[in-house]
Amino acid sequence: MFAPHHRKVKILFGLSDVLLTALAFEAAYQTRVWMQLERVFFLTVPTKTLLLGFCALVWVLLGFWFEVYNKLDSAHPRTILRDTFRQCTTGFVAVVVFQFMLRLDLSRPFLGLFAVYSWILLCLFRLYAGQLVGAIRREFGAPHYVILVGLGPKARRLGEMLEQSAKYGIRIRGFLNDTAESSPRYVRLEQEYPVYPLEDLPQLLRHQVIDEVIFAITPQRLGELEEVLLMCDEEGVNTRVLLDFFPHVNSDMHLERIGPAPTLSFSAAPVDELRLLLKRAIDIALAAAALLLLFPVMLAIAGLIKLTSPGPVIFRQERCGLNGRRFVFYKFRSMCDRADEMKFALRHLNQKTTAFKIPNDPRLTPLGRYLRRFSIDEWPQLWNVLKGDMSIVGPRPAVPEEVREYKRWQRRRLRMRPGLTCLWAVSGRDALDFETWMKLDMQYIDSWSLSLDWKIILRTIPRVLTGKGAY
Repeated sequence: MFAPHHRKVKILFGLSDVLLTALAFEAAYQTRVWMQLERVFFLTVPTKTLLLGFCALVWVLLGFWFEVYNKLDSAHPRTILRDTFRQCTTGFVAVVVFQFMLRLDLSRPFLGLFAVYSWILLCLFRLYAGQLVGAIRREFGAPHYVILVGLGPKARRLGEMLEQSAKYGIRIRGFLNDTAESSPRYVRLEQEYPVYPLEDLPQLLRHQVIDEVIFAITPQRLGELEEVLLMCDEEGVNTRVLLDFFPHVNSDMHLERIGPAPTLSFSAAPVDELRLLLKRAIDIALAAAALLLLFPVMLAIAGLIKLTSPGPVIFRQERCGLNGRRFVFYKFRSMCDRADEMKFALRHLNQKTTAFKIPNDPRLTPLGRYLRRFSIDEWPQLWNVLKGDMSIVGPRPAVPEEVREYKRWQRRRLRMRPGLTCLWAVSGRDALDFETWMKLDMQYIDSWSLSLDWKIILRTIPRVLTGKGAY
């Protein structure tokens, strides 16, 4: 599916959730009134409006959070039922917390009915969502006609993908032979499409409705077809070029300009400046708030460290940050003084291939063992976050000697600002092997989003409170 169509479908599903949530809310309210239980229940107009607005907002946000809208038109019914249950259950909990905070004293039968009704209505709509989107597109949306330039394997693969988007109104007009060689009269995929010589394109644009021309050709041929691209530009026809010049490169590609010169950029890490700026703003807000709240406790911990073992309160170490930048990393000291000097003698106890991690490390102080287990020793890194050396969520910062031993593919983790917590920290922590650490860091970079950051933050809280997986 083209990205604009995908966005439109997501907006449609979001709006449908608002409507169906409001319908479930009103149905639950009227059912509760009709039940005539011993306790009289009613909502004033301002309270009802506030509660309904909150429910609609929460349901839509949860839909995006759980990525429900990304797959509604193609998901298996079991997946739809499961995701909708998660959305409604989490929403129910949010409403309970909301009414408790505002002391609304809502009827429990009303809340239960609302959760059940919303699940039923959303499931009924979503189970038929694919058919509904197709019907709306057929009845109210004009077909989107495309013609493909090229007859090679990648042109055929692209044609097959476009056929799968037929329910969104995508229609293939045919294929253009971009070479002087003879070609078949038709290309057969799920359907049969005519093949035209490239020189027929001006006539096709003049006599047929063609919304887009997509070039699925080799890089060598692209330079030779400059006149064709110019002709499409003069005609005002939208054109796309299939950018698989380097098929094994997994980076995201986007066009930028350096002055007047257009460039094709390959990005192996997130580059959305707006979302990264928002991530930085969240980091500053959370780090500043946490430092203010934890400052008295941190002072007490500093006093305990000073009283229970000789040495500095804060452990400082050079670490590698964004793109390999060096910075001073702060922790509460959890080991005996000069622990780094004992590292070589303890190498035989190391259980990681590159990182240095020892179960029941003999260098830990009694207090430090407790601090390490519940990640309290990491609190001073909030200052690193505030300074910009680190983020709340990101791959954990490595020491330079570890980075020197990285395999080439592992160095990509340096392309994301390091964090206090990360994906592997909530998936097993120190119990995972080093290779799994690296793979989970790559997974985080490849699938990064603000919602993923929040999921990791929320999953970190129970991990830290229980101390599970740390040593």
